[in-house]
Amino acid sequence: MDNWNENRKDEVTEMKILTEISNGLKQDIKDLELNEKGHEMGLKAGQYFTRIINGQAATQDSLVIYYFNMFRDFISIQNISGYETLKSKGLEIVQNDSLRLEIIALYENYYNSLRKLEEDYSELQFHDSYFKEFNEVLAPNFIIDEAGKIKGIKQPIRIAENEKKILLVYLWKIRTNRVIMLGGYQEIKNKVKNLQKHIEEELARN
Repeated sequence: MDNWNENRKDEVTEMKILTEISNGLKQDIKDLELNEKGHEMGLKAGQYFTRIINGQAATQDSLVIYYFNMFRDFISIQNISGYETLKSKGLEIVQNDSLRLEIIALYENYYNSLRKLEEDYSELQFHDSYFKEFNEVLAPNFIIDEAGKIKGIKQPIRIAENEKKILLVYLWKIRTNRVIMLGGYQEIKNKVKNLQKHIEEELARN
């Protein structure tokens, strides 16, 4: 009887933890999609400034937004409270071996890899890596009002050929890294959704 009660208690604890993890994953999806949207905006900003640097006409009213998004980088946020609770209770409390391994892989491997890329990889620190060089070339072409606000940019901009090539290479690197990150976010989102599905199936069996 005591063993049955203890096993039942563990099952109840397992279900509570899996529910908490599932709820955290729902928020994780939202956070992943926010960062995805940010990188997509960064790609659009890159296209905008590619046109300007190549001497093509570009709308003035989008300049400030694109200049902000061009160098924006992100932090990787995950809701790990459910997983931390699981670790504190003991990973083996999840009886389904494949589900337990899937949970561990997401939190210990995939999330950590994403965080390291987004926050530690130097080429993805767009502001630190590229803003100074772009600002030195573009800022002299900005139209600034009396309040010190950017109102537009003189077109075509005055830019030396060597500066043009350097900035275009930087834009290529920024674009390449954002595309890589978008692929990474899509992969992680798929893993999160698969884990959500498997947790829901496990909860439905109990």
